[in-house]
Amino acid sequence: MAVWDDLVGQTRVEEQLAAAARDADALVTAHAAGEPAPEASKMTHAWLFTGPPGSGRATAARAFAAALQCVSPDRALGGAPGCGFCDGCHTTLVGTHADVEIVRTDLLSIGVKETRDLVRRAQLSPAGGRWQVIVLEDADRLTEGAGNVLLKAVEEPAPRTVWLLCAPSLEDVLPTIRSRCRHLTLRTPPVEAVADVLVRRDGIDPETAQAAARATQGHIDRARRLATDERARARRSVVLKLPLRVDDVGGCLKAAQELVDAAAEDAKQVAEEIDVKETEELKAALGAAQGGRMPRGTAGAMKELEERQKRRRTRTQRDSLDLALTDLTGFYRDVLALQLRSRSALANTDVRDALERIARDTTPERTLRRIEAVLACREALDRNVAPLLAVEAMTMALRG
Repeated sequence: MAVWDDLVGQTRVEEQLAAAARDADALVTAHAAGEPAPEASKMTHAWLFTGPPGSGRATAARAFAAALQCVSPDRALGGAPGCGFCDGCHTTLVGTHADVEIVRTDLLSIGVKETRDLVRRAQLSPAGGRWQVIVLEDADRLTEGAGNVLLKAVEEPAPRTVWLLCAPSLEDVLPTIRSRCRHLTLRTPPVEAVADVLVRRDGIDPETAQAAARATQGHIDRARRLATDERARARRSVVLKLPLRVDDVGGCLKAAQELVDAAAEDAKQVAEEIDVKETEELKAALGAAQGGRMPRGTAGAMKELEERQKRRRTRTQRDSLDLALTDLTGFYRDVLALQLRSRSALANTDVRDALERIARDTTPERTLRRIEAVLACREALDRNVAPLLAVEAMTMALRG
Protein backbone atom coordinates (compact mmCIF):
# COMPACT_ATOMS: atom_id res chain seq x y z
CA MET A 1 0.00 0.00 0.00
CA ALA A 2 1.59 3.29 -1.11
CA VAL A 3 1.50 6.24 1.28
CA TRP A 4 -0.81 8.07 -1.15
CA ASP A 5 -3.60 5.50 -0.75
CA ASP A 6 -5.08 7.44 2.19
CA LEU A 7 -5.61 10.50 -0.01
CA VAL A 8 -9.19 10.37 -1.27
CA GLY A 9 -10.19 12.21 -4.42
CA GLN A 10 -6.98 14.30 -4.60
CA THR A 11 -5.36 13.03 -7.80
CA ARG A 12 -3.79 16.36 -8.80
CA VAL A 13 -2.28 16.96 -5.36
CA GLU A 14 -0.99 13.39 -5.23
CA GLU A 15 0.79 13.82 -8.56
CA GLN A 16 2.46 17.06 -7.41
CA LEU A 17 3.63 15.57 -4.13
CA ALA A 18 4.89 12.39 -5.78
CA ALA A 19 6.94 14.45 -8.25
CA ALA A 20 8.38 16.56 -5.42
CA ALA A 21 9.23 13.40 -3.43
CA ARG A 22 11.14 11.99 -6.42
CA ASP A 23 13.14 15.21 -6.74
CA ALA A 24 13.76 15.28 -2.97
CA ASP A 25 15.07 11.73 -3.15
CA ALA A 26 17.40 12.74 -6.00
CA LEU A 27 18.69 15.69 -3.97
CA VAL A 28 19.58 13.53 -0.96
CA THR A 29 21.10 10.80 -3.12
CA ALA A 30 23.26 13.30 -4.97
CA HIS A 31 24.39 14.89 -1.69
CA ALA A 32 25.34 11.50 -0.24
CA ALA A 33 27.38 10.67 -3.34
CA GLY A 34 29.11 14.05 -3.33
CA GLU A 35 27.55 14.98 -6.65
CA PRO A 36 26.03 18.34 -7.58
CA ALA A 37 22.31 18.70 -6.95
CA PRO A 38 19.96 18.50 -9.94
CA GLU A 39 19.31 21.95 -11.38
CA ALA A 40 15.55 21.65 -11.89
CA SER A 41 13.60 20.46 -8.87
CA LYS A 42 9.98 20.46 -7.78
CA MET A 43 11.10 20.15 -4.14
CA THR A 44 11.07 23.14 -1.78
CA HIS A 45 11.57 23.65 1.94
CA ALA A 46 8.07 24.92 2.92
CA TRP A 47 4.61 23.75 1.87
CA LEU A 48 1.12 24.99 2.74
CA PHE A 49 -1.82 22.59 2.44
CA THR A 50 -5.25 24.22 2.42
CA GLY A 51 -8.73 22.86 1.89
CA PRO A 52 -12.15 22.57 3.53
CA PRO A 53 -12.63 20.43 6.65
CA GLY A 54 -12.50 16.76 5.80
CA SER A 55 -10.50 17.22 2.61
CA GLY A 56 -7.47 15.46 4.09
CA ARG A 57 -4.95 18.28 4.58
CA ALA A 58 -3.12 16.55 7.43
CA THR A 59 -3.32 13.19 5.65
CA ALA A 60 -1.62 14.68 2.59
CA ALA A 61 1.09 16.27 4.73
CA ARG A 62 1.81 13.02 6.60
CA ALA A 63 1.88 11.03 3.35
CA PHE A 64 4.37 13.50 1.86
CA ALA A 65 6.50 13.30 5.03
CA ALA A 66 6.54 9.50 4.69
CA ALA A 67 7.57 9.71 1.03
CA LEU A 68 10.42 12.05 1.97
CA GLN A 69 11.70 9.48 4.49
CA CYS A 70 11.19 6.45 2.21
CA VAL A 71 14.20 4.07 2.15
CA SER A 72 12.73 1.37 -0.10
CA PRO A 73 15.41 -0.41 -2.17
CA ASP A 74 13.06 -0.18 -5.15
CA ARG A 75 14.06 3.47 -5.53
CA ALA A 76 17.41 2.39 -6.97
CA LEU A 77 15.50 0.50 -9.67
CA GLY A 78 13.37 3.46 -10.62
CA GLY A 79 10.62 2.98 -8.05
CA ALA A 80 8.87 6.05 -6.66
CA PRO A 81 9.41 7.06 -3.00
CA GLY A 82 6.46 6.39 -0.72
CA CYS A 83 6.16 2.60 -0.82
CA GLY A 84 4.29 2.49 2.49
CA PHE A 85 6.12 -0.62 3.71
CA CYS A 86 9.73 0.37 4.46
CA ASP A 87 10.88 1.49 7.89
CA GLY A 88 10.92 5.17 6.89
CA CYS A 89 7.36 5.14 5.55
CA HIS A 90 5.92 2.98 8.34
CA THR A 91 7.41 4.87 11.28
CA THR A 92 6.36 8.21 9.79
CA LEU A 93 2.77 7.12 9.25
CA VAL A 94 2.45 5.72 12.80
CA GLY A 95 4.13 8.81 14.30
CA THR A 96 7.36 7.30 15.66
CA HIS A 97 9.98 8.49 13.16
CA ALA A 98 12.79 10.32 14.94
CA ASP A 99 13.05 13.01 12.25
CA VAL A 100 9.35 13.72 11.75
CA GLU A 101 7.59 15.98 14.25
CA ILE A 102 3.79 16.00 13.88
CA VAL A 103 2.23 18.91 15.76
CA ARG A 104 -1.51 19.04 16.42
CA THR A 105 -3.37 20.79 19.19
CA ASP A 106 -6.74 20.49 20.86
CA LEU A 107 -6.29 23.90 22.50
CA LEU A 108 -7.53 27.27 21.28
CA SER A 109 -4.16 28.40 19.94
CA ILE A 110 -0.47 27.60 19.49
CA GLY A 111 1.71 30.03 21.41
CA VAL A 112 5.18 31.49 21.11
CA LYS A 113 6.82 29.02 23.50
CA GLU A 114 5.69 25.93 21.57
CA THR A 115 6.67 27.52 18.26
CA ARG A 116 10.16 28.39 19.50
CA ASP A 117 10.65 24.75 20.50
CA LEU A 118 9.71 23.72 16.96
CA VAL A 119 12.07 26.26 15.40
CA ARG A 120 14.94 24.99 17.54
CA ARG A 121 14.22 21.45 16.43
CA ALA A 122 14.06 22.54 12.79
CA GLN A 123 17.67 23.71 12.98
CA LEU A 124 18.92 20.19 13.72
CA SER A 125 20.27 17.85 11.08
CA PRO A 126 18.34 14.61 10.52
CA ALA A 127 19.25 12.05 13.17
CA GLY A 128 18.90 9.07 10.88
CA GLY A 129 16.34 9.90 8.24
CA ARG A 130 16.73 11.71 4.95
CA TRP A 131 15.03 14.96 6.01
CA GLN A 132 14.03 16.78 9.17
CA VAL A 133 10.25 17.25 8.68
CA ILE A 134 7.94 19.42 10.79
CA VAL A 135 4.20 18.83 10.14
CA LEU A 136 2.10 21.63 11.67
CA GLU A 137 -1.49 20.42 11.31
CA ASP A 138 -3.09 23.51 12.86
CA ALA A 139 -1.14 26.41 11.38
CA ASP A 140 -4.33 28.49 11.52
CA ARG A 141 -4.17 28.39 15.33
CA LEU A 142 -0.80 30.14 15.55
CA THR A 143 -1.01 33.36 17.51
CA GLU A 144 0.40 36.46 15.81
CA GLY A 145 3.54 36.24 17.94
CA ALA A 146 3.97 32.55 17.17
CA GLY A 147 3.56 33.28 13.45
CA ASN A 148 6.34 35.85 13.59
CA VAL A 149 8.61 33.31 15.31
CA LEU A 150 7.85 30.74 12.61
CA LEU A 151 8.46 33.27 9.83
CA LYS A 152 12.17 33.47 10.60
CA ALA A 153 12.54 29.70 10.34
CA VAL A 154 10.66 29.55 7.06
CA GLU A 155 12.71 32.43 5.64
CA GLU A 156 16.07 30.86 6.52
CA PRO A 157 15.55 27.09 6.72
CA ALA A 158 18.22 24.54 7.54
CA PRO A 159 19.45 22.70 4.40
CA ARG A 160 17.63 19.41 5.14
CA THR A 161 14.53 20.74 6.92
CA VAL A 162 11.03 20.76 5.44
CA TRP A 163 8.01 22.58 6.90
CA LEU A 164 4.55 21.21 6.09
CA LEU A 165 1.80 23.60 7.23
CA CYS A 166 -1.94 22.84 7.15
CA ALA A 167 -4.77 25.38 7.34
CA PRO A 168 -8.37 25.71 6.08
CA SER A 169 -7.54 28.61 3.76
CA LEU A 170 -4.76 31.00 2.75
CA GLU A 171 -6.39 33.76 4.80
CA ASP A 172 -5.83 31.74 7.98
CA VAL A 173 -2.04 32.07 7.64
CA LEU A 174 0.07 35.24 7.88
CA PRO A 175 0.74 36.70 4.40
CA THR A 176 4.47 36.76 5.11
CA ILE A 177 4.45 33.02 5.80
CA ARG A 178 2.21 31.88 2.96
CA SER A 179 4.25 33.90 0.46
CA ARG A 180 7.25 31.72 1.31
CA CYS A 181 5.43 28.39 0.96
CA ARG A 182 4.41 26.33 -2.03
CA HIS A 183 0.63 26.20 -1.90
CA LEU A 184 -1.48 23.09 -2.55
CA THR A 185 -5.28 23.24 -2.47
CA LEU A 186 -7.28 20.12 -1.63
CA ARG A 187 -10.94 19.73 -2.56
CA THR A 188 -13.81 18.04 -0.77
CA PRO A 189 -13.70 14.36 -1.81
CA PRO A 190 -16.64 12.98 -3.81
CA VAL A 191 -19.27 11.17 -1.75
CA GLU A 192 -18.74 7.95 -3.71
CA ALA A 193 -14.99 7.99 -3.03
CA VAL A 194 -15.53 8.44 0.72
CA ALA A 195 -18.08 5.63 0.82
CA ASP A 196 -15.66 3.35 -1.02
CA VAL A 197 -12.92 4.08 1.54
CA LEU A 198 -15.25 3.29 4.44
CA VAL A 199 -16.14 -0.05 2.88
CA ARG A 200 -12.58 -1.05 1.93
CA ARG A 201 -10.63 0.10 4.98
CA ASP A 202 -13.15 0.09 7.80
CA GLY A 203 -15.29 -2.87 6.83
CA ILE A 204 -18.51 -0.84 6.95
CA ASP A 205 -21.43 -2.20 4.96
CA PRO A 206 -22.01 -0.31 1.68
CA GLU A 207 -25.44 1.07 2.59
CA THR A 208 -24.26 2.55 5.90
CA ALA A 209 -21.09 3.88 4.29
CA GLN A 210 -23.03 5.58 1.50
CA ALA A 211 -25.47 7.15 3.98
CA ALA A 212 -22.67 8.45 6.22
CA ALA A 213 -20.67 9.85 3.31
CA ARG A 214 -23.75 11.56 1.89
CA ALA A 215 -24.79 13.00 5.27
CA THR A 216 -21.34 14.51 5.89
CA GLN A 217 -20.92 15.69 2.27
CA GLY A 218 -17.53 14.05 1.79
CA HIS A 219 -15.94 14.78 5.20
CA ILE A 220 -13.93 11.58 5.69
CA ASP A 221 -13.38 11.65 9.46
CA ARG A 222 -16.96 12.69 10.22
CA ALA A 223 -18.31 10.04 7.88
CA ARG A 224 -16.27 7.34 9.60
CA ARG A 225 -17.44 8.50 13.02
CA LEU A 226 -21.06 8.71 11.93
CA ALA A 227 -20.91 5.19 10.49
CA THR A 228 -19.27 3.64 13.56
CA ASP A 229 -20.46 5.66 16.57
CA GLU A 230 -24.05 5.30 17.75
CA ARG A 231 -23.71 8.43 19.94
CA ALA A 232 -22.72 10.52 16.91
CA ARG A 233 -25.80 9.34 15.02
CA ALA A 234 -28.02 10.13 18.00
CA ARG A 235 -26.61 13.66 18.35
CA ARG A 236 -27.06 14.34 14.64
CA SER A 237 -30.67 13.15 14.85
CA VAL A 238 -31.35 15.63 17.66
CA VAL A 239 -29.77 18.51 15.70
CA LEU A 240 -31.84 17.78 12.60
CA LYS A 241 -35.04 17.96 14.65
CA LEU A 242 -34.23 21.48 15.84
CA PRO A 243 -35.79 23.32 12.83
CA LEU A 244 -39.16 21.80 13.78
CA ARG A 245 -38.88 22.96 17.41
CA VAL A 246 -38.41 26.71 16.99
CA ASP A 247 -42.04 27.72 16.48
CA ASP A 248 -42.20 29.86 19.64
CA VAL A 249 -39.82 31.67 21.99
CA GLY A 250 -39.95 28.93 24.61
CA GLY A 251 -39.06 26.29 22.03
CA CYS A 252 -36.15 28.42 20.77
CA LEU A 253 -34.64 28.88 24.22
CA LYS A 254 -35.09 25.22 25.15
CA ALA A 255 -33.53 24.00 21.90
CA ALA A 256 -30.57 26.35 22.39
CA GLN A 257 -30.00 25.15 25.94
CA GLU A 258 -30.13 21.51 24.89
CA LEU A 259 -27.66 22.12 22.05
CA VAL A 260 -25.16 23.80 24.38
CA ASP A 261 -25.64 21.14 27.06
CA ALA A 262 -24.96 18.38 24.52
CA ALA A 263 -21.71 20.09 23.49
CA ALA A 264 -20.71 20.46 27.14
CA GLU A 265 -21.40 16.76 27.68
CA ASP A 266 -19.13 15.93 24.75
CA ALA A 267 -16.37 18.01 26.30
CA LYS A 268 -16.91 16.30 29.65
CA GLN A 269 -16.62 12.84 28.09
CA VAL A 270 -13.35 13.76 26.39
CA ALA A 271 -12.06 15.18 29.67
CA GLU A 272 -12.93 12.02 31.56
CA GLU A 273 -10.99 9.95 29.04
CA ILE A 274 -7.88 12.13 28.92
CA ASP A 275 -7.60 14.41 31.97
CA VAL A 276 -7.40 11.68 34.62
CA LYS A 277 -4.65 9.87 32.72
CA GLU A 278 -2.67 13.08 32.18
CA THR A 279 -2.98 14.07 35.83
CA GLU A 280 -1.81 10.67 37.11
CA GLU A 281 1.12 10.61 34.69
CA LEU A 282 2.24 14.08 35.80
CA LYS A 283 1.94 13.18 39.47
CA ALA A 284 4.05 10.08 38.91
CA ALA A 285 6.64 12.13 36.98
CA LEU A 286 6.81 14.65 39.83
CA GLY A 287 7.40 11.90 42.37
CA ALA A 288 4.04 11.78 44.16
CA ALA A 289 3.40 8.58 46.09
CA GLN A 290 0.36 6.52 45.11
CA GLY A 291 -2.58 8.28 46.75
CA GLY A 292 -0.20 10.51 48.71
CA ARG A 293 0.55 14.21 48.81
CA MET A 294 2.38 16.05 46.09
CA PRO A 295 6.03 17.00 46.76
CA ARG A 296 6.72 20.61 47.64
CA GLY A 297 7.32 22.97 44.72
CA THR A 298 5.14 21.07 42.25
CA ALA A 299 1.95 23.14 42.59
CA GLY A 300 2.90 25.30 39.61
CA ALA A 301 3.20 22.33 37.27
CA MET A 302 -0.17 20.97 38.40
CA LYS A 303 -1.82 24.38 37.96
CA GLU A 304 -0.41 24.69 34.43
CA LEU A 305 -1.84 21.27 33.55
CA GLU A 306 -5.26 22.20 34.94
CA GLU A 307 -5.31 25.41 32.89
CA ARG A 308 -4.36 23.51 29.73
CA GLN A 309 -7.11 20.97 30.38
CA LYS A 310 -9.62 23.77 30.89
CA ARG A 311 -8.66 25.35 27.54
CA ARG A 312 -9.01 21.96 25.89
CA ARG A 313 -12.53 21.51 27.30
CA THR A 314 -13.46 24.91 25.90
CA ARG A 315 -12.06 23.96 22.49
CA THR A 316 -13.85 20.60 22.55
CA GLN A 317 -17.18 22.25 23.40
CA ARG A 318 -16.78 24.75 20.57
CA ASP A 319 -15.82 22.02 18.11
CA SER A 320 -18.87 19.99 19.11
CA LEU A 321 -21.14 23.02 18.68
CA ASP A 322 -19.55 23.81 15.33
CA LEU A 323 -20.21 20.27 14.17
CA ALA A 324 -23.88 20.62 15.11
CA LEU A 325 -24.09 23.95 13.28
CA THR A 326 -22.53 22.35 10.21
CA ASP A 327 -25.26 19.70 10.24
CA LEU A 328 -27.87 22.44 10.63
CA THR A 329 -26.44 24.34 7.66
CA GLY A 330 -26.66 21.14 5.60
CA PHE A 331 -30.31 20.76 6.59
CA TYR A 332 -31.26 24.22 5.34
CA ARG A 333 -29.13 23.73 2.24
CA ASP A 334 -31.31 20.72 1.43
CA VAL A 335 -34.44 22.80 2.08
CA LEU A 336 -33.19 25.41 -0.36
CA ALA A 337 -32.41 22.72 -2.95
CA LEU A 338 -36.00 21.49 -2.73
CA GLN A 339 -37.43 25.00 -2.97
CA LEU A 340 -35.37 25.81 -6.05
CA ARG A 341 -35.99 22.39 -7.58
CA SER A 342 -32.24 21.84 -7.80
CA ARG A 343 -30.80 18.63 -9.17
CA SER A 344 -28.22 18.55 -6.36
CA ALA A 345 -28.33 15.38 -4.29
CA LEU A 346 -29.79 15.83 -0.81
CA ALA A 347 -27.48 15.15 2.12
CA ASN A 348 -30.18 14.41 4.70
CA THR A 349 -32.49 11.99 2.92
CA ASP A 350 -33.26 10.28 6.25
CA VAL A 351 -35.30 13.36 7.28
CA ARG A 352 -36.83 14.10 3.91
CA ASP A 353 -40.33 14.55 5.40
CA ALA A 354 -39.07 17.41 7.60
CA LEU A 355 -37.20 18.95 4.67
CA GLU A 356 -40.27 18.91 2.46
CA ARG A 357 -42.49 20.31 5.22
CA ILE A 358 -40.26 23.33 5.82
CA ALA A 359 -39.62 23.81 2.10
CA ARG A 360 -43.38 23.91 1.53
CA ASP A 361 -44.14 26.30 4.39
CA THR A 362 -41.38 28.88 3.75
CA THR A 363 -39.69 30.73 0.91
CA PRO A 364 -36.14 30.50 -0.47
CA GLU A 365 -35.45 34.00 0.87
CA ARG A 366 -36.33 32.94 4.42
CA THR A 367 -34.20 29.81 4.04
CA LEU A 368 -31.21 31.91 3.00
CA ARG A 369 -31.71 34.16 6.04
CA ARG A 370 -31.76 31.08 8.26
CA ILE A 371 -28.51 29.82 6.74
CA GLU A 372 -27.02 33.26 7.39
CA ALA A 373 -28.17 33.04 11.02
CA VAL A 374 -26.34 29.72 11.46
CA LEU A 375 -23.18 31.14 9.87
CA ALA A 376 -23.43 34.21 12.10
CA CYS A 377 -23.59 31.93 15.14
CA ARG A 378 -20.39 30.16 14.05
CA GLU A 379 -18.66 33.52 13.62
CA ALA A 380 -19.85 34.65 17.06
CA LEU A 381 -18.39 31.52 18.65
CA ASP A 382 -15.08 32.25 16.90
CA ARG A 383 -15.14 35.69 18.54
CA ASN A 384 -15.54 34.08 21.99
CA VAL A 385 -19.18 35.05 22.45
CA ALA A 386 -20.74 33.00 25.26
CA PRO A 387 -22.05 29.81 23.59
CA LEU A 388 -25.55 30.00 25.07
CA LEU A 389 -26.04 33.62 23.99
CA ALA A 390 -24.82 32.89 20.46
CA VAL A 391 -27.02 29.81 20.05
CA GLU A 392 -30.10 31.52 21.54
CA ALA A 393 -29.68 34.41 19.07
CA MET A 394 -29.48 31.86 16.27
CA THR A 395 -32.57 29.89 17.28
CA MET A 396 -34.60 33.10 17.59
CA ALA A 397 -33.48 34.08 14.09
CA LEU A 398 -34.47 30.65 12.81
CA ARG A 399 -37.95 31.22 14.22
CA GLY A 400 -38.22 34.65 12.61
